[in-house]
Amino acid sequence: MSIASNGRISARQRWPLLRLALLFCLLNVGLLALELARHDGFGPNRLAVEAMMLTGVFGLLAGRRIGQWLAVLGAILATALLAMALADALARYSLNRPLNLGLDLALVASVFHLIAGNVSVIAAWLATLLVAALLLLIACAICWLLRRLPARVAVRSWTGAIAVLLLLAGLVGLLGRDLLPKPPRTITPALTMLQDQVHWVERTRQERAEFGAMLQRRDDAGTRQAMTGLAEIDVVVGFIESYGVSAVFDERYAPVVLPQLESLEERAGAAGLSLVSGTVNAPVFGGQSWLAHATFLTGLWIDSQLRYELLQQTRQDTLVDDFAASGHHTAALMPAITMPWPEGRWYGFDTLLEAADFPYAGPPFNWVTMPDQYTWSHFQETVRAAAPRPLFAQLALISSHAPWVPIVPVIEDWSSIGDGEIFNQWEGKGETPASLWRDHDRVREHFARSVAYSLEVSSSYVAEFPDRNTLLILIGDHQPARMITGPDPSAGVPVHVISADPARLEIFRKRGFVDGGVPPDEFTDHSMADIRSWLQEAFGGRGLSTAD
Repeated sequence: MSIASNGRISARQRWPLLRLALLFCLLNVGLLALELARHDGFGPNRLAVEAMMLTGVFGLLAGRRIGQWLAVLGAILATALLAMALADALARYSLNRPLNLGLDLALVASVFHLIAGNVSVIAAWLATLLVAALLLLIACAICWLLRRLPARVAVRSWTGAIAVLLLLAGLVGLLGRDLLPKPPRTITPALTMLQDQVHWVERTRQERAEFGAMLQRRDDAGTRQAMTGLAEIDVVVGFIESYGVSAVFDERYAPVVLPQLESLEERAGAAGLSLVSGTVNAPVFGGQSWLAHATFLTGLWIDSQLRYELLQQTRQDTLVDDFAASGHHTAALMPAITMPWPEGRWYGFDTLLEAADFPYAGPPFNWVTMPDQYTWSHFQETVRAAAPRPLFAQLALISSHAPWVPIVPVIEDWSSIGDGEIFNQWEGKGETPASLWRDHDRVREHFARSVAYSLEVSSSYVAEFPDRNTLLILIGDHQPARMITGPDPSAGVPVHVISADPARLEIFRKRGFVDGGVPPDEFTDHSMADIRSWLQEAFGGRGLSTAD
């Protein structure tokens, strides 16, 4: 080794040692950053075992051909890990769960279409190209660092000896982590991330087999039960987008939303209708409303795209079949569906209206293709008026979908809505999503206002078209993203059930629902999947629908 006469490291060796230390610091910080999403910031850990091993490898192989190739491979792997970490952060932030590559690759297209709907198709493509270019730039930068930063050293030198020690320590930490005591605040973030995804992929494979077998058994047995207790009653289900219990119980939103629930209660009472409210758990957070719809209709817990796709591969009985068996005409109004939706036919609705099927002459409002008041109006004046027999209908009410701007006012004269041309006066009015989303506090304010709008329109519909032969269910599809709810939110969504006959509501009171427009609690043991069995219990076969 090259050592000065006084025993100190020579000046010639000092700079390679500093460069090796700098490489270790950069690798350690970069690897620990993979844990940011898991801990909502840098966690309690201080040392990444992989950083020691990689520093030793690149310190010993710097300047050699194999080292150059390892730098390229390392850059590719590091960029892939970074992309996974960013995707993990996005999944936790929007869907309130970790990344699962076995399920979430299919959602990339959904993110693209969300951007296209909120801004434009050009913006979606630009965002895609920007992300790809950024990842490529990061890969090139990492490759440059790994190839240039370490100085070529001999093993028989102080720097080489330190590199060897780092390499050995890293290997011991990786290979012996299940056998040796773990040093405090020491982790293996890269290996843990890869193991997590292997676990999720394997769990997804098992889920495919187990859930698929359960669906087959259920299909063979059949679960259809005619809703004879509601044979002469219209049953209408309105899914309110992003309406979770946070809108009711969070002090940031309650002052805006609660007055609308009180108005719903007053208007229902004035129309001679009874109202009960409660809470059920939704299967998803922040998005994928179709999973909530499937859960409600099938009575199965559909909390992943995998389960949804497996469901579509079998012929399962749903509430649509239950009501069809009791002679109801079935209809679904889905104004958010703008692309081919073959799975929509799987449910077997007699009438299925997607966005292009509505004769809407007004403007879209960013992602929202048409305001909820038009959806209710078209349902009442066209679908309901033309129904040849009692109706079971599902409406997707989408005005409370992000980006929550603009929020149009409720039109008092429902007869003036017609084909929706009246909404043209608000086209281009108000600020753009890009402007609003610079301020998260204002985004939260607009979220509350948009939910209040959907509730106000729904209560206005109840007041404008009271019907004593209707069971109306208003239900949230899921909680909004974590930016709105905060960490560790309840999975609950409010449910409001309205009927002229109080006896029809008794089945909900037995499950903790209370009279009025405000649910009693934000937490519950009941799930959205339970509602089908409740309806079957109360109204299927010999179930009673009235006080008689």
